[in-house]
Amino acid sequence: MNQKGGVGKTTLALNLAASFALAGDAVLYVDADPQASALDWSAIRQEPPLFNVVSMPRNTLHTQLPTLGAKYALTFIDGPPLAGDVAKSAMLASDLIIVPVQPSGADKWSTKKILDLITEARFFKPQLKAVITVNRKIVGTAIGKQFSEGFSADYPGFPVLHTEIGQYIAFAEALTTGSTVLEMDPGSQATKQIQSLVDDIKEVLSHEQENHSSTEAAVF
Repeated sequence: MNQKGGVGKTTLALNLAASFALAGDAVLYVDADPQASALDWSAIRQEPPLFNVVSMPRNTLHTQLPTLGAKYALTFIDGPPLAGDVAKSAMLASDLIIVPVQPSGADKWSTKKILDLITEARFFKPQLKAVITVNRKIVGTAIGKQFSEGFSADYPGFPVLHTEIGQYIAFAEALTTGSTVLEMDPGSQATKQIQSLVDDIKEVLSHEQENHSSTEAAVF
């Protein structure tokens, strides 16, 4: 979830969900963004669906998802771009919030708004975890690492995941055809980075999965 547009939230969430689904996990994808980009993606998909996509831009997510997601190993919530009641409900429905951030000063400043909202949500759900992932990094530059170090220093309560996702045209090409980079080019750098990010996320979720039959992760 991020208040700044263009961070690649939906693209990242779809590819993460695909990675879990291709590994054999039952995945539910909840599109809580009124723009419904993920729902549009699923509508143009030519191949059999990897996971179910449902549109639920509602402020009752935290009350509905425990039942709706019970039969799934993992539920991804594609969060709305605005810090309103739907966003708050999505946070309360989640075990983990993944915040994609482009490595730039403007993105860092705008992300503070969503981090403040997460901090507020933790008053009601103290066990709520949240992590930052560097997304759409310009390939071949060191700016991602520098950004991560600065971000960790400024926001110590929000760890930055190790894997950085580069800005590859393959992501856009896959999205416009209802596919994912994992399906279009399994050996690509984009795919390898998604799979590495999945490993990072699994490590964060490992404790949660020991205590729950299903896990909810929101991408904001």
